[in-house]
Amino acid sequence: MQLQKLTDSETGSSRRRYDDACGTAHALDLIGERWALLVLRELMLGPKRFSDIRADLPGISANVLTQRLEGLEAAGLVVRRRLPPPASAQVYELTQWGYEAEPILQVMGKWATRSPGHDPSMPLSATSLMLSFRTMGDPERLRGLDGRIGFLIGDESFLLRIAEGRIVVGRGPIAGADAAFAGPATAIAGAVYGGVPVEALEAEGAIEVAGDRELIARFVTLFPLPPKAPMPQS
Repeated sequence: MQLQKLTDSETGSSRRRYDDACGTAHALDLIGERWALLVLRELMLGPKRFSDIRADLPGISANVLTQRLEGLEAAGLVVRRRLPPPASAQVYELTQWGYEAEPILQVMGKWATRSPGHDPSMPLSATSLMLSFRTMGDPERLRGLDGRIGFLIGDESFLLRIAEGRIVVGRGPIAGADAAFAGPATAIAGAVYGGVPVEALEAEGAIEVAGDRELIARFVTLFPLPPKAPMPQS
């Protein structure tokens, strides 16, 4: 038994598993490795190529990304498939069970925004921004609002629909949108979460907006950040 434990330690498997029947412990066995949750996040709006995932996670190395994708695939959360011609590219995609992890990301994300150390002005990916809208939308402010808003962020396009107090967002063309934003995710987040006026960002050339200005003005108020948690008094 001691020899087995020593072998496990040398291969690193003991560091990756808690050997605990608690569901939370097993969840950490599945997605607790560094970068694993962020890889899941980047796949929440559909399949991506390896190079696209890495581009949206600039701090990850190719080797670590390969390891995380292999681990998530072995756990049944991710599958590889090849797109048909003319693309003929290999992509990674979440399984149905993998998509069921989104509420975990939402709860963690919303909880962590209360941290005094959270800085919403830091870089974030386009997918992260779109998912934040599904997470942070205030039901009271969404009530009665109906509209379609397009986003052009780098080479990616997204269409967000607000209807019946809910937000639905996905990748795709923005034709038919009532309003649209174009620019880096960080700049758009500045308008939504940082309180920077849209007009100021336009004047700086940081973003472009088009369409229903009233809808745009209302949209950036739909996602209030929760109050910061108090720090214990020393």
